[in-house]
Amino acid sequence: MKKLIIINGPNINLLGKRETNIYGDLSFTEFFDSISNKYPNIELEHYQSNIEGELIDKIQEVGYSYDGIILNAAAYTHTSIGIGDAVKAIETPVIEVHISNTFSREEFRHKSYISSNAKGVILGFGLQSYELAIQSFL
Repeated sequence: MKKLIIINGPNINLLGKRETNIYGDLSFTEFFDSISNKYPNIELEHYQSNIEGELIDKIQEVGYSYDGIILNAAAYTHTSIGIGDAVKAIETPVIEVHISNTFSREEFRHKSYISSNAKGVILGFGLQSYELAIQSFL
């Protein structure tokens, strides 16, 4: 059984409430419950923090023992060299995920410190971006 973890950065805990025109009206917990039921043969976990260092700690904690990490570092994608370095340092493959198409948004969202060290990048498909990342590990 594959062991995957979804790691979410700042403000993902506000899904369903925050900018629903961009992120939709479903909470991440509701979405996670649905994909967990859809993929019963995967040991699937999720973790969310608004704190950069906690995200780095989690990446390092699971980065040698899990089959895959699905990482939505949210705004830290565009600012955190530390998270990029953490992804580079581990052995577990990482798929970078974004709910929105970051290239259709503000210019500062066009730069990622994670992409160059990720196995792949999926963006712009709403919450389905996470499911596409799961499928990439199957």
